[in-house]
Amino acid sequence: MALVAITLKIMPSSPDVDLEKLREEVKVKVEYLGGSFHHHEEQPIAFGLKALMCVIGWNEEKDPDMIETELAKLEGVNSVQITDVRRAIG
Repeated sequence: MALVAITLKIMPSSPDVDLEKLREEVKVKVEYLGGSFHHHEEQPIAFGLKALMCVIGWNEEKDPDMIETELAKLEGVNSVQITDVRRAIG
C-alpha cells in the first residue's frame, strides 16, 4: 500500500468565509475518509479572495476524485480541484 501526496486547491464561495474554520472542516473530512492532513497555506486570488491550498496523504489504491466530491459538499466551498499528485517516499 503506497501513499500519494495530493495538493488540493479549495476555493471558498466568498471572501467572507472563515478559512481557519474551513481548514479544520477539511482536516476532519479528510481524516474521516482515511487520509491524513499534512499542511496548508492561503493563496491570494483577487479582490480579497483567497484559496486554501492543502496537502494530504492518501492511499493510492483509493480514488482521489472521492476527495474532490466530498470536500465540495462542505459549507462555504465553491470548488475543489486536485492540482498535484505525487507518490510519497518514506
